[in-house]
Amino acid sequence: MDFFRGRRLRMNPGVRSLVRETSLSPADLVQPYFVVETDDASFEKEIGSMPGQYQFSLHKLVARVGRAVDKGLAACLLFGIPREKDPVGSQAYAELGIVQRAVAALKKTYPALVVITDVCLCEYTSHGHCGVIEGACVANDPTLDLLARTALSHARAGADMVAPSDMMDGRILAIRETLDENGFSSLPIMSYAVKYASAFYGPFREAAESPPSFGDRKSHQMDPANAREGLREAAADLDEGADILMVKPAGPYLDIIRDLRENFDTPVAAYQVSGEYSMIKAAGRLGWIDEKAVMLESLIGIKRAGADIIISYFTEDFLGVE
Repeated sequence: MDFFRGRRLRMNPGVRSLVRETSLSPADLVQPYFVVETDDASFEKEIGSMPGQYQFSLHKLVARVGRAVDKGLAACLLFGIPREKDPVGSQAYAELGIVQRAVAALKKTYPALVVITDVCLCEYTSHGHCGVIEGACVANDPTLDLLARTALSHARAGADMVAPSDMMDGRILAIRETLDENGFSSLPIMSYAVKYASAFYGPFREAAESPPSFGDRKSHQMDPANAREGLREAAADLDEGADILMVKPAGPYLDIIRDLRENFDTPVAAYQVSGEYSMIKAAGRLGWIDEKAVMLESLIGIKRAGADIIISYFTEDFLGVE
Protein backbone atom coordinates (compact mmCIF):
# COMPACT_ATOMS: atom_id res chain seq x y z
CA MET A 1 0.00 0.00 0.00
CA ASP A 2 2.00 2.94 -1.30
CA PHE A 3 -0.46 5.75 -1.88
CA PHE A 4 -1.84 8.55 0.28
CA ARG A 5 -5.26 7.94 1.85
CA GLY A 6 -6.46 11.39 2.81
CA ARG A 7 -10.03 10.13 3.09
CA ARG A 8 -9.18 8.48 6.40
CA LEU A 9 -9.44 11.91 8.01
CA ARG A 10 -12.60 12.88 6.11
CA MET A 11 -14.97 9.96 6.58
CA ASN A 12 -16.14 10.88 10.09
CA PRO A 13 -17.56 14.35 10.98
CA GLY A 14 -15.87 14.23 14.38
CA VAL A 15 -12.49 13.45 12.86
CA ARG A 16 -12.95 16.19 10.26
CA SER A 17 -13.57 18.62 13.10
CA LEU A 18 -10.47 17.47 14.98
CA VAL A 19 -8.15 18.06 12.02
CA ARG A 20 -9.78 21.24 10.71
CA GLU A 21 -7.04 23.82 10.16
CA THR A 22 -9.09 27.03 10.05
CA SER A 23 -12.03 28.09 12.18
CA LEU A 24 -14.19 31.18 12.60
CA SER A 25 -15.47 32.73 15.80
CA PRO A 26 -17.37 35.92 16.66
CA ALA A 27 -14.06 37.39 17.87
CA ASP A 28 -12.77 37.31 14.26
CA LEU A 29 -15.57 39.45 12.82
CA VAL A 30 -16.51 43.13 12.69
CA GLN A 31 -19.95 44.36 11.58
CA PRO A 32 -20.15 47.68 9.71
CA TYR A 33 -23.08 50.01 10.46
CA PHE A 34 -24.40 53.16 8.76
CA VAL A 35 -25.80 55.83 11.08
CA VAL A 36 -27.78 58.77 9.70
CA GLU A 37 -28.14 62.22 11.23
CA THR A 38 -31.90 62.70 11.41
CA ASP A 39 -34.58 64.02 13.76
CA ASP A 40 -36.67 60.92 13.09
CA ALA A 41 -35.66 58.56 15.89
CA SER A 42 -37.56 55.71 14.19
CA PHE A 43 -35.63 56.03 10.91
CA GLU A 44 -34.54 52.65 9.53
CA LYS A 45 -34.06 52.22 5.80
CA GLU A 46 -32.97 49.03 4.08
CA ILE A 47 -30.24 49.60 1.51
CA GLY A 48 -31.66 48.48 -1.82
CA SER A 49 -28.46 47.00 -3.21
CA MET A 50 -27.48 45.41 0.12
CA PRO A 51 -30.39 43.28 1.36
CA GLY A 52 -30.32 42.94 5.13
CA GLN A 53 -28.23 46.09 5.66
CA TYR A 54 -29.73 49.38 6.81
CA GLN A 55 -29.23 53.05 7.39
CA PHE A 56 -30.17 53.73 11.02
CA SER A 57 -31.03 56.72 13.13
CA LEU A 58 -28.92 56.93 16.26
CA HIS A 59 -31.77 55.52 18.35
CA LYS A 60 -32.29 52.59 15.97
CA LEU A 61 -28.56 51.95 15.73
CA VAL A 62 -28.21 51.52 19.48
CA ALA A 63 -31.14 49.08 19.52
CA ARG A 64 -29.85 47.07 16.55
CA VAL A 65 -26.33 46.83 17.95
CA GLY A 66 -27.82 45.60 21.20
CA ARG A 67 -29.45 42.67 19.42
CA ALA A 68 -26.10 41.80 17.86
CA VAL A 69 -24.21 42.17 21.14
CA ASP A 70 -26.66 39.74 22.72
CA LYS A 71 -25.65 37.23 20.02
CA GLY A 72 -21.94 37.73 20.61
CA LEU A 73 -20.93 40.77 18.52
CA ALA A 74 -17.49 41.86 19.70
CA ALA A 75 -16.72 44.79 17.39
CA CYS A 76 -18.35 47.19 14.95
CA LEU A 77 -17.21 49.73 12.38
CA LEU A 78 -19.16 52.99 12.07
CA PHE A 79 -19.89 55.08 8.98
CA GLY A 80 -21.77 58.35 9.32
CA ILE A 81 -24.16 60.13 6.98
CA PRO A 82 -24.52 63.80 8.00
CA ARG A 83 -27.54 66.00 7.51
CA GLU A 84 -25.47 68.59 5.64
CA LYS A 85 -22.33 68.30 3.50
CA ASP A 86 -19.80 70.92 2.43
CA PRO A 87 -16.61 71.10 0.34
CA VAL A 88 -14.30 70.33 3.29
CA GLY A 89 -16.46 67.72 5.04
CA SER A 90 -16.66 69.70 8.27
CA GLN A 91 -19.19 67.34 9.85
CA ALA A 92 -16.56 64.59 9.79
CA TYR A 93 -14.66 66.35 12.59
CA ALA A 94 -17.52 68.20 14.30
CA GLU A 95 -17.60 67.62 18.04
CA LEU A 96 -21.28 66.67 17.87
CA GLY A 97 -21.18 65.00 14.48
CA ILE A 98 -23.28 61.90 13.91
CA VAL A 99 -20.42 59.41 14.28
CA GLN A 100 -19.13 61.17 17.39
CA ARG A 101 -22.57 60.92 18.99
CA ALA A 102 -22.95 57.30 17.89
CA VAL A 103 -19.60 56.37 19.43
CA ALA A 104 -20.55 57.97 22.74
CA ALA A 105 -23.97 56.29 22.79
CA LEU A 106 -22.62 52.83 21.95
CA LYS A 107 -19.78 52.98 24.47
CA LYS A 108 -22.18 54.16 27.19
CA THR A 109 -24.65 51.38 26.47
CA TYR A 110 -22.24 48.55 25.55
CA PRO A 111 -18.90 49.39 27.19
CA ALA A 112 -17.29 46.05 26.26
CA LEU A 113 -18.07 46.47 22.54
CA VAL A 114 -15.05 47.49 20.47
CA VAL A 115 -16.16 50.55 18.51
CA ILE A 116 -14.04 51.31 15.44
CA THR A 117 -14.59 54.42 13.34
CA ASP A 118 -13.98 54.92 9.66
CA VAL A 119 -11.86 58.03 9.14
CA CYS A 120 -12.51 59.57 5.74
CA LEU A 121 -14.23 62.62 4.26
CA CYS A 122 -16.15 61.16 1.32
CA GLU A 123 -19.44 60.74 3.22
CA TYR A 124 -19.20 64.34 4.42
CA THR A 125 -18.05 66.31 1.38
CA SER A 126 -20.51 67.85 -1.07
CA HIS A 127 -18.38 66.55 -3.96
CA GLY A 128 -18.08 62.99 -2.60
CA HIS A 129 -14.29 62.81 -2.71
CA CYS A 130 -11.99 61.74 0.11
CA GLY A 131 -10.24 65.08 0.58
CA VAL A 132 -9.89 68.74 -0.25
CA ILE A 133 -10.37 69.56 -3.94
CA GLU A 134 -7.93 71.84 -5.73
CA GLY A 135 -8.86 72.30 -9.36
CA ALA A 136 -10.00 68.88 -10.49
CA CYS A 137 -7.71 66.95 -8.13
CA VAL A 138 -7.88 65.64 -4.56
CA ALA A 139 -5.11 67.58 -2.81
CA ASN A 140 -3.09 65.26 -0.59
CA ASP A 141 -1.34 67.43 1.99
CA PRO A 142 -4.18 69.89 2.74
CA THR A 143 -6.38 66.87 3.49
CA LEU A 144 -4.09 65.44 6.17
CA ASP A 145 -4.99 67.96 8.84
CA LEU A 146 -8.72 67.34 8.33
CA LEU A 147 -8.24 63.59 8.63
CA ALA A 148 -6.21 64.03 11.80
CA ARG A 149 -8.90 66.30 13.25
CA THR A 150 -11.52 63.68 12.39
CA ALA A 151 -9.59 60.90 14.13
CA LEU A 152 -9.04 63.08 17.19
CA SER A 153 -12.76 63.89 17.41
CA HIS A 154 -13.54 60.17 17.32
CA ALA A 155 -10.99 59.49 20.03
CA ARG A 156 -12.49 62.18 22.23
CA ALA A 157 -15.94 60.66 21.72
CA GLY A 158 -14.65 57.33 23.06
CA ALA A 159 -13.70 55.26 20.01
CA ASP A 160 -11.59 52.18 20.73
CA MET A 161 -9.82 52.33 17.35
CA VAL A 162 -9.70 54.58 14.29
CA ALA A 163 -9.52 53.25 10.73
CA PRO A 164 -8.36 55.73 8.07
CA SER A 165 -9.71 54.70 4.65
CA ASP A 166 -8.84 57.72 2.52
CA MET A 167 -5.49 56.48 1.08
CA MET A 168 -3.82 59.90 1.27
CA ASP A 169 -0.04 59.63 1.52
CA GLY A 170 1.20 60.41 5.02
CA ARG A 171 -2.16 60.26 6.75
CA ILE A 172 -1.14 57.63 9.30
CA LEU A 173 1.73 59.80 10.51
CA ALA A 174 -0.50 62.88 10.70
CA ILE A 175 -3.12 60.97 12.70
CA ARG A 176 -0.58 59.27 14.97
CA GLU A 177 1.13 62.54 15.84
CA THR A 178 -2.18 64.30 16.51
CA LEU A 179 -3.49 61.49 18.71
CA ASP A 180 -0.21 61.31 20.66
CA GLU A 181 -0.05 65.07 21.17
CA ASN A 182 -3.57 65.07 22.61
CA GLY A 183 -3.21 62.23 25.10
CA PHE A 184 -4.36 59.31 22.94
CA SER A 185 -1.04 57.54 22.44
CA SER A 186 -2.68 54.23 23.41
CA LEU A 187 -5.40 54.42 20.75
CA PRO A 188 -4.67 51.96 17.91
CA ILE A 189 -4.87 52.77 14.21
CA MET A 190 -6.19 50.17 11.79
CA SER A 191 -5.01 51.42 8.42
CA TYR A 192 -6.78 50.70 5.16
CA ALA A 193 -3.21 50.16 4.01
CA VAL A 194 -3.84 48.29 0.77
CA LYS A 195 -7.10 49.65 -0.61
CA TYR A 196 -7.80 49.07 -4.27
CA ALA A 197 -9.77 51.24 -6.70
CA SER A 198 -12.30 48.45 -6.95
CA ALA A 199 -15.56 47.96 -8.82
CA PHE A 200 -16.78 45.95 -5.80
CA TYR A 201 -17.60 49.13 -3.84
CA GLY A 202 -20.71 49.96 -5.85
CA PRO A 203 -23.41 49.14 -3.28
CA PHE A 204 -21.47 50.99 -0.57
CA ARG A 205 -21.89 54.23 -2.53
CA GLU A 206 -25.65 53.89 -2.06
CA ALA A 207 -25.31 52.92 1.60
CA ALA A 208 -22.99 55.80 2.52
CA GLU A 209 -24.43 58.28 0.01
CA SER A 210 -20.90 59.03 -1.15
CA PRO A 211 -20.51 58.68 -4.94
CA PRO A 212 -17.99 61.18 -6.33
CA SER A 213 -19.69 63.99 -8.26
CA PHE A 214 -16.91 63.92 -10.86
CA GLY A 215 -13.95 61.76 -11.77
CA ASP A 216 -12.95 58.70 -9.77
CA ARG A 217 -10.60 57.64 -6.97
CA LYS A 218 -7.86 56.04 -9.04
CA SER A 219 -5.36 58.77 -8.15
CA HIS A 220 -5.20 57.59 -4.54
CA GLN A 221 -6.64 54.08 -4.37
CA MET A 222 -4.46 51.27 -5.73
CA ASP A 223 -4.49 49.79 -9.21
CA PRO A 224 -6.07 46.30 -9.00
CA ALA A 225 -3.26 44.98 -11.21
CA ASN A 226 -0.55 45.73 -8.62
CA ALA A 227 0.66 43.50 -5.81
CA ARG A 228 4.21 44.63 -4.94
CA GLU A 229 2.95 48.17 -4.52
CA GLY A 230 0.72 46.90 -1.73
CA LEU A 231 3.75 45.79 0.25
CA ARG A 232 5.24 49.28 -0.09
CA GLU A 233 1.98 50.86 1.08
CA ALA A 234 1.83 48.51 4.07
CA ALA A 235 5.47 49.10 5.03
CA ALA A 236 5.00 52.86 4.82
CA ASP A 237 1.94 52.77 7.06
CA LEU A 238 3.74 50.65 9.63
CA ASP A 239 6.64 53.09 9.66
CA GLU A 240 4.19 55.93 10.25
CA GLY A 241 2.55 54.23 13.22
CA ALA A 242 -0.20 51.88 12.03
CA ASP A 243 -1.02 49.03 14.40
CA ILE A 244 -3.16 46.87 12.07
CA LEU A 245 -2.94 46.59 8.28
CA MET A 246 -6.07 46.11 6.21
CA VAL A 247 -6.61 44.77 2.68
CA LYS A 248 -9.75 45.94 0.87
CA PRO A 249 -11.57 44.23 -0.86
CA ALA A 250 -10.94 40.77 0.54
CA GLY A 251 -12.15 38.02 -1.81
CA PRO A 252 -10.51 39.18 -5.06
CA TYR A 253 -7.28 39.97 -3.18
CA LEU A 254 -6.61 36.85 -1.13
CA ASP A 255 -3.10 36.81 -2.57
CA ILE A 256 -2.47 40.26 -1.11
CA ILE A 257 -3.73 39.16 2.30
CA ARG A 258 -1.29 36.27 2.13
CA ASP A 259 1.52 38.62 1.02
CA LEU A 260 0.98 40.82 4.08
CA ARG A 261 0.71 37.82 6.40
CA GLU A 262 4.03 36.44 5.14
CA ASN A 263 5.90 39.76 5.17
CA PHE A 264 4.70 41.47 8.37
CA ASP A 265 4.08 40.29 11.91
CA THR A 266 1.43 42.89 12.64
CA PRO A 267 -2.26 41.88 12.74
CA VAL A 268 -3.85 41.76 9.29
CA ALA A 269 -7.46 42.76 8.64
CA ALA A 270 -9.52 42.22 5.50
CA TYR A 271 -12.73 43.94 4.42
CA GLN A 272 -15.29 41.76 2.64
CA VAL A 273 -16.89 44.69 0.86
CA SER A 274 -20.40 45.56 -0.25
CA GLY A 275 -20.12 44.07 -3.74
CA GLU A 276 -18.90 40.74 -2.38
CA TYR A 277 -21.80 40.69 0.08
CA SER A 278 -24.42 41.75 -2.47
CA MET A 279 -23.44 39.17 -5.07
CA ILE A 280 -23.77 36.34 -2.57
CA LYS A 281 -27.06 37.72 -1.26
CA ALA A 282 -28.50 38.15 -4.75
CA ALA A 283 -27.52 34.68 -5.93
CA GLY A 284 -28.84 33.21 -2.69
CA ARG A 285 -32.19 34.94 -3.07
CA LEU A 286 -32.49 33.64 -6.63
CA GLY A 287 -31.83 30.12 -5.40
CA TRP A 288 -28.68 29.76 -7.49
CA ILE A 289 -26.44 29.03 -4.49
CA ASP A 290 -26.72 27.97 -0.87
CA GLU A 291 -26.28 31.44 0.62
CA LYS A 292 -25.24 30.34 4.12
CA ALA A 293 -22.75 27.77 2.84
CA VAL A 294 -21.18 30.24 0.40
CA MET A 295 -21.04 32.91 3.10
CA LEU A 296 -19.15 30.57 5.43
CA GLU A 297 -16.84 29.35 2.67
CA SER A 298 -15.99 32.91 1.66
CA LEU A 299 -15.22 33.91 5.25
CA ILE A 300 -13.12 30.79 5.83
CA GLY A 301 -11.18 31.57 2.65
CA ILE A 302 -10.35 35.06 3.93
CA LYS A 303 -9.28 33.69 7.30
CA ARG A 304 -7.23 30.90 5.68
CA ALA A 305 -5.42 33.44 3.51
CA GLY A 306 -4.09 35.05 6.67
CA ALA A 307 -6.59 37.62 7.96
CA ASP A 308 -6.78 37.93 11.73
CA ILE A 309 -9.76 40.30 11.54
CA ILE A 310 -12.57 40.18 8.97
CA ILE A 311 -14.87 43.17 8.45
CA SER A 312 -17.98 41.75 6.84
CA TYR A 313 -21.62 42.65 6.34
CA PHE A 314 -22.28 38.97 6.98
CA THR A 315 -21.23 39.28 10.62
CA GLU A 316 -24.79 39.53 11.91
CA ASP A 317 -25.83 36.58 9.73
CA PHE A 318 -22.95 34.54 11.13
CA LEU A 319 -24.06 35.42 14.66
CA GLY A 320 -27.70 34.61 13.93
CA VAL A 321 -29.07 38.11 14.50
CA GLU A 322 -32.67 38.41 13.34
